Amino acid sequence: MRRPPLSNDFSWSKSRHEKFSECLRSYYFYYYRSWGGWEADAPKDVRELYVLKKLANRFSWAGSIVHEQIKDVLLDWRAGRTVDPAAVEARARKVMQDDFRHSRGKLYWSQKYRKPFTGLVEHEYGDVLPDEAWKQNWETVRAALAWFFTSRWPVIAKSLKPEQWLEVDAGFDFAHFTLNGLKVFAIPDFAFVDADGTPVVVDWKTGKSRDGYDEQVLGYALYVSQRYRFPVEKVRASLVYLNEGKEQDVQVDLGAMASFHQHFETSVAKMRSLLKDPATNTPLDASAFPTSESLSPCVRCVFRRPCGREAAVTAQQSSPQQVA
Repeated sequence: MRRPPLSNDFSWSKSRHEKFSECLRSYYFYYYRSWGGWEADAPKDVRELYVLKKLANRFSWAGSIVHEQIKDVLLDWRAGRTVDPAAVEARARKVMQDDFRHSRGKLYWSQKYRKPFTGLVEHEYGDVLPDEAWKQNWETVRAALAWFFTSRWPVIAKSLKPEQWLEVDAGFDFAHFTLNGLKVFAIPDFAFVDADGTPVVVDWKTGKSRDGYDEQVLGYALYVSQRYRFPVEKVRASLVYLNEGKEQDVQVDLGAMASFHQHFETSVAKMRSLLKDPATNTPLDASAFPTSESLSPCVRCVFRRPCGREAAVTAQQSSPQQVA
């Protein structure tokens, strides 16, 4: 029996907002033109866009490896199992080695691999990188995990009683809430209730601090408030920069929530302004989604070939002094 087709419903997330803000053409490819590319009878161009959208760049790949390992560690501690940091590091290294080989061979075009990883944009476009760049990628992962195990978080996690655990990176199927009638995806890396009964949401970061992260964890606070019925102003939110060894508390109060709501409403309105039919989430023609003015976003973009910017990016990479 043939299953009914999936519906491309409109939703909101921090990552969707960022893609919309960075390049409308990439946004169109990612959320609209690639839709249905998993089907066996998908048009060739749609199938290509679908495979490309699954690729990562080496920086986001390193971050995802760290998040996956910490998630497994937290789940082990939640279940009362002992964790060996050296074994976690070795496992992360083995996963990255396997990922690298799979991606370098471009096997993502013909073979399924592990769900969180398909391949790397650097391999797809033949970007020439020195071995040191790849070694640094591993060092980012190694250092982040090393700091995590020496931080206060293992002590906190292992001290929690079963009823204090809320979530550990629950995934898109579970971690979402409704805001102004719209589905919003918000997936905290770690959520728990501390000894004082205060709900805490934590987001691990392997990169440096930048604008937008506050809104991300404020979204997590709203999600935890709605799902577990806590007053939102009672939620504590923390950004943990693993590779810098620092933590940042994000203020969760009525003023911050009002700012988040305004940010959300403005973002949604701009996205919907490019829909032919908001009720069915049908976009305007591709011409309504122009490429970015600068080539800067294209360097890490998975869609540089279908949007026609592959040659320009290659030329820029071979001439670093060229201005984008």
